[in-house]
Amino acid sequence: MMQFNEMGLDPRILKGIQEMGFEQPSPIQEQFIPLFLKEPTDIVGLAQTGTGKTAAFGLPILQKIDPKNRAPQALILSPTRELCVQIAREISDYAKYLPDVVITPIYGGADISGQISALRKGVHIIAATPGRMHDMIRKNKVDLSQVTIMVLDEADEMLNMGFQEDVDAILEQTPKAKNTLLFSATMPKEVAAIAKNYMNNPVEISVGKKGSGAENVEHIYHMVHAKDRYSALKRVMDFVPEVYGIVFCRTRIETKEIAAQLITDGYSAEALHGDLSQQQRDFVMEKFRTRGVQMLIATDVAARGLDVNDLTHIVNYNLPDDIENYTHRSGRTGRAGKSGISISIIHMKEQGRIRMIEKGIGKKFLRMPVPTGKVICEKQLMYLIDKLQTVTINEEQIEPFLPAVHQKLESLSKEDLIKHVVSLEFNRFLDYYGNTADLNAPDTHDSGRREVREGREMRRTSSEGMTQIRLNVGLSQGLIPKDIITFVIDATGRRNVEIGKIDLYKNHATVEIESAYGTTLLKNSRGMNFRGSFFDAEVNSGGRESGDRGGDRGGDRGGDRGGRFERGFRKPEGGRDGFKSRDRKKRF
Repeated sequence: MMQFNEMGLDPRILKGIQEMGFEQPSPIQEQFIPLFLKEPTDIVGLAQTGTGKTAAFGLPILQKIDPKNRAPQALILSPTRELCVQIAREISDYAKYLPDVVITPIYGGADISGQISALRKGVHIIAATPGRMHDMIRKNKVDLSQVTIMVLDEADEMLNMGFQEDVDAILEQTPKAKNTLLFSATMPKEVAAIAKNYMNNPVEISVGKKGSGAENVEHIYHMVHAKDRYSALKRVMDFVPEVYGIVFCRTRIETKEIAAQLITDGYSAEALHGDLSQQQRDFVMEKFRTRGVQMLIATDVAARGLDVNDLTHIVNYNLPDDIENYTHRSGRTGRAGKSGISISIIHMKEQGRIRMIEKGIGKKFLRMPVPTGKVICEKQLMYLIDKLQTVTINEEQIEPFLPAVHQKLESLSKEDLIKHVVSLEFNRFLDYYGNTADLNAPDTHDSGRREVREGREMRRTSSEGMTQIRLNVGLSQGLIPKDIITFVIDATGRRNVEIGKIDLYKNHATVEIESAYGTTLLKNSRGMNFRGSFFDAEVNSGGRESGDRGGDRGGDRGGDRGGRFERGFRKPEGGRDGFKSRDRKKRF
């Protein structure tokens, strides 16, 4: 392996690296740094967060900067404030012995006047979020005409967050004669388009397979009934006493609810969602980074750009809508050569989605049972015993109190004393898990559905406890599974409603939901619309119709096309009844 001192780096930069405790370069650093120092070129780096990307591009940038020219020479774009600040701080640490080099973070959610003042004084390297940098350009507060190195970090995240127009506008303001360095965990078509439009014959460096996620992450799923999802989450946390990770939920409302329940039940948790102010977000993140809280409950949007080291677990309380989001979630653990675990809590109808994710990331999931109460009690007991064995004893401070303690406990035998100590800390687990049920759902392998052929018509029998609903919009209106999930949640008013098989056809769609919420959905869906088309929801007593056979069937395709449906399903003004005046199929 090549060492840092063999790469041609400035001795002053090497001194900064050594003081930060880095001894050997990571794989992305080993490939990237000597390549760019020897012959600057455009580079696409495919690597997860936590693989050392900041040093990979930061060290060569420091080497190429002309300190005498107080104009922006390098611009680094990243998707979030947290990542932007971290990049600026990390590069500043590397530049400790380059005192004339000025690095400035430019990001939203902070006073813009102070950032404008910093730009006026002159900077060499700007680390920025796309939105705030675009604002600076529109206000004519920054001149990017002398930028020679442009970095797009977490490019897929930036585009997922809707920064496409900002990124394009910023790139248009930079010189054509520059080196562009693009880093991404995945390579969706939007990121590939940036590489094609703004880069010149880029060299590709890949750490691991494209879109595969971190190599040393173990992927596990627990299968339960939808109503048992929260209980399963608590067992996952109790089974790993020193768990430190992120629980991903689908919506901000669900995030708040789950975090509040966990806190009420005595768990160390905090919520991270879009309703928090920047000050509140910073407070939560500081608690999490310093391990003042064990579990962060977050949405995908709120967690984008977070860079927290040493996470032991990622828990998917709900599976994400697409494979790229799963890759980003799981990639937050198992970083910097350490191992990690990604756990998904699914219900019986989601096994197909697990298979889809397996195919997308090129890795197999291991199905494991939800830990039983007995197993959790054993695990917690051994954890308590380990703590007793390894606790630090301060002889001088405790000695004066020991005579009184001995007097109090002299009537207890060794065996009784052990029982008392263990029970003091352990009774709550014994009380809670003493007679708890097995949460594991049977492995149906889709046995709950059967297809019945009757001439040209094929009907699908709904699974036990589920009812199939037919909607009058489909692929031709741009409907995707994510939209149907949002519709069911809004129409039932339930975040934990069990949603089964979704089928998309050219002009209609079907979705299985818990039978208990069927009447509520039909009632509340009246007047809802999707892109101007009023929903007509009804119980699907006829199943799949002959006119929709063959090429019209969409299945679950399109699940990774999220982002087009922005404002949810809502009633238009006037509250029109969305049902058309015609004979109905039988309802609830």
